Amino acid sequence: MQSEKTGVIEQKGVIEQKEQTIEENQTDLLAQKEYTMSQVNAAIDLIEEKGELAFPDFREKDSQWYHNDSYITVWKTEGIRIVFPPKTSGEGENVSDLKDYNGKPLGRMLIDTALSEEGEGWVNYDWPKPGETEPSKKCTFVKRTSIGNQTYLVHSGFYVDDYIYNKNFEDIEDINYFGDATVRNLINPNRVEMDLDLDYSIAHFLVKPGDPLATLIMKNPETYYVLEGEGMLYIEDVPFELKKGKLVLVPANAKQYIENTGDVDLEFLAINQPAWESANEVILE
Repeated sequence: MQSEKTGVIEQKGVIEQKEQTIEENQTDLLAQKEYTMSQVNAAIDLIEEKGELAFPDFREKDSQWYHNDSYITVWKTEGIRIVFPPKTSGEGENVSDLKDYNGKPLGRMLIDTALSEEGEGWVNYDWPKPGETEPSKKCTFVKRTSIGNQTYLVHSGFYVDDYIYNKNFEDIEDINYFGDATVRNLINPNRVEMDLDLDYSIAHFLVKPGDPLATLIMKNPETYYVLEGEGMLYIEDVPFELKKGKLVLVPANAKQYIENTGDVDLEFLAINQPAWESANEVILE
């Protein structure tokens, strides 16, 4: 009996240790989701305690409820906006037909989620950040609550790209220092403000027919993966054919250059570890 009890205790200890490890290793995105849910739940607790007298608290700037781009919003179930801290002049409006940047029925999505059997849930949509015109992905947690006979929707959200690096190809700057070639840094921790927690970079190259790239030496290994077109990669003057699906690893400190030998653009990815930076690249004349 004692051994069974000991086994149960040991098993419980292992489970608790695993849960602690998961909590310690959770992503910033998961932590933000949990924080947003806790904010909505805490706001509902305050509403249940103070009723409508809680609403002015949610409008107070630089408070627990309203800081930076984070705030609590309250709607009636018919879509009347009751609390909207970023623009209090918009309170009282019926926003049940509100649509996101791409035309998704955001108002109905929030209302339907709160009125569902679960009474709560996440709604994902596209919305410009304050001061911006292009949309960012936003994630909002909405939950139902009541004051007397009146049912309300309480929700709060955050912009996902504050926690997950994601870009549209056309929005990435063309650094274009190889003549007519188009070069875009798809991901490089040395060229973004966000902490990406990685030590490699991926660049996208587009080389016109007949064009060569400058001869150079990289102090680190560099991997090429061809997406489209044909070309030739020379490593220490030894030719390697490039075509769609071909992957070549160039050793560190090897002289290399590339030329497009086909009739269409040569398109490939260049992967560097550590991440590309000018100090690791030597352009040869």
